[in-house]
Amino acid sequence: MLRVAVIGSGPSGCYTAQSLVQSDPGVRVDVLDRLPCPYGLVRYGVAPDHEKIKSLQVSLRGVLEHERVRFLGGVRVGGPGGLPVERLRELYHAVVYCVGAATDRRLGVPGEDLPGSWSATEFVSWYSAHPDAADSGFLRGVRSAVVIGVGNVAVDVTRMLVRGAAELRPTDIPQAALDTLTASGIDEVHMVGRRGPAQARFTTKELRELGALPGIDVRVDPGELALDPVDPATLPPAQRRNVEVLRGWAAAPQAPAGRRIDLRFFLRPVALLPEAPGTGPEPGGERVGAVRFERTVPDEHGGVTGTGRFEDVPAQLVLRSVGYRGVALDGLPFDASTGTVPHVAGRVVRDGVPSPGEYVAGWIKRGPTGVIGTNRPCAKETALSLLADAATLARADVPADPVAALRAGGIDPVPWSGWLSIERAEAALGADLGRSVVKLADWDTLLGAARTP
Repeated sequence: MLRVAVIGSGPSGCYTAQSLVQSDPGVRVDVLDRLPCPYGLVRYGVAPDHEKIKSLQVSLRGVLEHERVRFLGGVRVGGPGGLPVERLRELYHAVVYCVGAATDRRLGVPGEDLPGSWSATEFVSWYSAHPDAADSGFLRGVRSAVVIGVGNVAVDVTRMLVRGAAELRPTDIPQAALDTLTASGIDEVHMVGRRGPAQARFTTKELRELGALPGIDVRVDPGELALDPVDPATLPPAQRRNVEVLRGWAAAPQAPAGRRIDLRFFLRPVALLPEAPGTGPEPGGERVGAVRFERTVPDEHGGVTGTGRFEDVPAQLVLRSVGYRGVALDGLPFDASTGTVPHVAGRVVRDGVPSPGEYVAGWIKRGPTGVIGTNRPCAKETALSLLADAATLARADVPADPVAALRAGGIDPVPWSGWLSIERAEAALGADLGRSVVKLADWDTLLGAARTP
């Protein structure tokens, strides 16, 4: 029997486990996760009002309930207090790291660390009830917000900033986030891209959702659309549809003044500016008060170049959504230039050669690219590499049950039954609040629920 540890229970981890057990009846897989809850970004990265995408949890659940797959939550790998990578290799014949890309890219501009400036991931974690997130006063005193980026995450956070209680109440959003969002005083959100609409990364379905928000006026500057030299007829279908939607909004008459979303293009952030002293809730007026953008124009290489003309957009909240980035894991090699673990077909490479029994899949393998489904072929490639090495790997002497060794080392994993207890607690909380399921949002409550029979 080949014992494999998969680190991470998001899509890449679950698809890796699925490929392994479906391909070889002699494989048993333990899926370890730092959190007591499974599903990774499907639980903690998909917006609460996207029920169709969140329903992917049903198929991931089927993997984790397979008779030769075991979920072990609450197990930190690497870092202070975590299970060392070297110890994992003593407990399993093989280890597959599916740890994703845990941080955001930065803008690298002055003022980026002012209060009120956040990564989109931090904001998403808060309204998704990630136990590491905290109510950091994201919306306190905010009248205008700027979202930097034009991908689907940028669309998600823009939409969530202006959603009303009627649309959010039926979701699993934690109660504190629901109360804060629906009481928000935000009346305008600017979503800004440094290039043109033809290069935007959002999907048309996500884009159109902005136009369907009740009581929200979506505005697009026709002059900014005209800056794009690309003929829409030459674009791939997805990009062509995006441009058509944007042109429709640009041509529509503007609604009376009210809450609105402005989609802006060909603007590059060059600085975040502090609010004038005494005008905001932060002591000394040190909170962000505006974003300074430089107007860009397309260059001959498919990028953009600055024009030396600048525009300041008022904002008391700035969310950057310019891409994810992998984080080094103690004990594993790491390529800082790509934010990935060096590998060959999923086999971890140390000092130029594959390291026996160590593998990667998902974003930590290939970088933060693709959609959820992209993880399937990525996971399959890694699983095939591992199975090709199985005969050699199986010679190692490992414990019959790694959980006993984990407990002896002071680690008490949350089993699948513990996750089911969390599910019941979230359903009960929803019932108490007159809602459907409502997520538990802090470590103590989650772990308390997990230990409740």
